[in-house]
Amino acid sequence: MKNNIVKTRLSSKQPVVGVLSNSADPTIAELCGFSGLDFYMIDGEHSPVTTAQVQDIVRACEVSGITPLARVRSNDPKLILQFLDAGVMGIMLPGVRTAAEAEALVKAIKYPPAGKRGFAPVRSADYLLGTMNQGEYVEFANEQILILPQIEDQEAIDNLDELMAVAGIDGFVIGPRDLAMSMGYYDGASHDEVKRTIAGAVEKINRSGMIVGTTAISGDQARALADRGVHFCLVSLAGLIHSAAADFVKSRQTV
Repeated sequence: MKNNIVKTRLSSKQPVVGVLSNSADPTIAELCGFSGLDFYMIDGEHSPVTTAQVQDIVRACEVSGITPLARVRSNDPKLILQFLDAGVMGIMLPGVRTAAEAEALVKAIKYPPAGKRGFAPVRSADYLLGTMNQGEYVEFANEQILILPQIEDQEAIDNLDELMAVAGIDGFVIGPRDLAMSMGYYDGASHDEVKRTIAGAVEKINRSGMIVGTTAISGDQARALADRGVHFCLVSLAGLIHSAAADFVKSRQTV
């Protein structure tokens, strides 16, 4: 297992940016790494990516120097285990609402004594052929894995104090679109009440010293968010391509 560069930067309050990708093609991950992004998050929720494809995507991330993360579709310990064993260095779980759900996530991700993750001589452990013995690897993995529940529901906002008190959680990623829908705004997150709710959550998480993240549609927006203490910013692969394409086609516009 490698050092988690993203977690190290975040612990020093340095902003990181990356992509949430629904592609099963490892080449996309490789290109994102060589393009300078900090992390590549495999979307295991809104995509056809299977656990059998994760290992090759992670390899491509390692080749190009980008940290592999994953959003898993459910709080299923065996599913989470497969992503981690392949070498994913952080897990984002959508729809976490209660402290009990957050505690279950931590238990699924961390080895004993902090959790209940099962052990095997798998890729993340260098097949036990690397420089670490089992005990050293278990301790190292528990330190390096990034754990980020997603705040996507009003219930999670209401329970935020309890969620922040769960040992092992590194921070939270706010999902504006789903949060807005849970608040009754089905047309998006542009409403003042939604903005106030998100701003309040960001402030509270920042005061706790934990990581706070959300989506950004551009580098300028990510920079503005970082100024507010939002140091983990991600854009969808579709959004990244659309933004780059829109900028590129400006070249054919006449003055």
